[in-house]
Amino acid sequence: LYNKNIYPPYAGGGGFVMDGALAKRLHKTSETLELYPIDDVFLGMCLEVLKVSPVGHEGFKTFGIVKNKNSKMNKEPCFYRSMLVVHKLLPPELLQMWDLV
Repeated sequence: LYNKNIYPPYAGGGGFVMDGALAKRLHKTSETLELYPIDDVFLGMCLEVLKVSPVGHEGFKTFGIVKNKNSKMNKEPCFYRSMLVVHKLLPPELLQMWDLV
């Protein structure tokens, strides 16, 4: 389905931050490309057309969160103090996390 050997850089996982102007440009660009079934990659394809590169941030935790075995879902608020987006939590767990923080 994809005509290149590697995917373009893309923002993976549960969330990302962008300004409104870029969101509008992405919307227009998305209408010019054939929809790709992997949403993260499709976003990267649109960013590539716009010549915009995603930038990583330590606060976005897509993978690699080590859970504390003594605390279900890491219930200590300090565990989340430097995180903006956490992937792989269920909606009730996300609400609980934000209540703790």
